[in-house]
Amino acid sequence: MTGNTKKWLLALGISFLAGCVTPPPKTDFTAFQQENPHSILVVPVVNDSVDVDAPNYFLSTISVPLAEKGYYVFPVNTVKTVLEGEGLYDANLVHSADPTQLGDMFGADSILYVTINQWAAKYALVTTVVTVDFSYRIVSGKTGEELWKADKIMQYSPQQSSSSGNPLVDLLSMAISAAITRAAPNYMPLTQQANYQVLYADPTKLPNGPYLKPSP
Repeated sequence: MTGNTKKWLLALGISFLAGCVTPPPKTDFTAFQQENPHSILVVPVVNDSVDVDAPNYFLSTISVPLAEKGYYVFPVNTVKTVLEGEGLYDANLVHSADPTQLGDMFGADSILYVTINQWAAKYALVTTVVTVDFSYRIVSGKTGEELWKADKIMQYSPQQSSSSGNPLVDLLSMAISAAITRAAPNYMPLTQQANYQVLYADPTKLPNGPYLKPSP
């Protein structure tokens, strides 16, 4: 094989690999920008995980990043209380309700629906993998039209910070760390990262709201 042939094949291989890289699909913000919502109503979260406390933990992390994007966010605890007063005790009932009625009830421009697909810590060998998986949807509180959606999966596994030089000691240390993580997994940092990534990073980055504070 000649040198020119090798160069041509190398270039062809690079081009082929480059062609296989699929960029993430761009989010269409046309409907969102046309609606131009000023407020977001965060309704109770549908929980498809086995952790009954997951929705409350999630709700404690979502208001701040939305407000920091420049939107008025209705207080989530007040929203839950009002909905329960209307007989909507279950998150699935809220998600299946007419969004325009919810919008009228609170005077909300838009509504954020979130489903927790996974909220779990799984042990494998000498490590524990903590996983959160969320689906987000924002719909118009006036028309019920979907304005924005995103899905996010985040995972964390404790890493051995340094080696002691003794493989057995290191293995025992890893097993202890994994057991501690499994017994008391910390989902909050992963949840906060998931929220900030879908709201602040491309391709799902939410447009800035009208109340965004200018940078100093």
